[in-house]
Amino acid sequence: MRIDIITVLPELLQSPFEVSILKRAIEKGIVEVHTHNLRDWSTNSYNQIDDYQFGGGAGMVMMIEPIDKCITELKAERDYDEIIYMTPDGKTFNQHTANELSLKENIIILCGHYKGVDQRVRDHFITREISVGDFVLSGGELAAALVCDAVIRLIPGVLGNETSALTDSFQDDLLAPPVYTRPADYKGWTVPEILTSGNTGKIEEWREDQAYKRTKERRPDLLE
Repeated sequence: MRIDIITVLPELLQSPFEVSILKRAIEKGIVEVHTHNLRDWSTNSYNQIDDYQFGGGAGMVMMIEPIDKCITELKAERDYDEIIYMTPDGKTFNQHTANELSLKENIIILCGHYKGVDQRVRDHFITREISVGDFVLSGGELAAALVCDAVIRLIPGVLGNETSALTDSFQDDLLAPPVYTRPADYKGWTVPEILTSGNTGKIEEWREDQAYKRTKERRPDLLE
């Protein structure tokens, strides 16, 4: 998979891909992540990529021309399955979307900034609009990093144990069950006996039951 991220603040996207699982995925050659500074496609001597709104109003708007030039240049080099715009009014990101995107080959992510992008960008270039929640960030960079993390970890070969991602919360519309590790007794706080019984069938039944109970208690909407 190749992910190209278009941003006005590439510095914000350095550290998420330089540590842990994402770093190892890149080093293994499983995924490529490239950041592109939108100002490199500005035709203005001041590297301007935003301007005032037509009709007046507070907040600057990202201009269509540098975005067009950047996306057009990238698309001339390869085909893209998705061109995603990170925006608060997009469809809320969830595990199902992460699973779907993990099957793609090439993705562009455009990070919004200021008051957003010229609507013509959304009308003519964007194939999917994603929000990470009902709140507003200073820009789309942190949201893009979140999406990349959720998607990349699902790609085969990224995690040490490929079945690990399949048992995460939301994969089957349930929250994950409680988990424990050694010691089995700590200050009198004990691990459920079933988990140390060695009975694999009973353990799986217990986990399914606990996942359902936790989901019903904390996220009953998922059971609907």
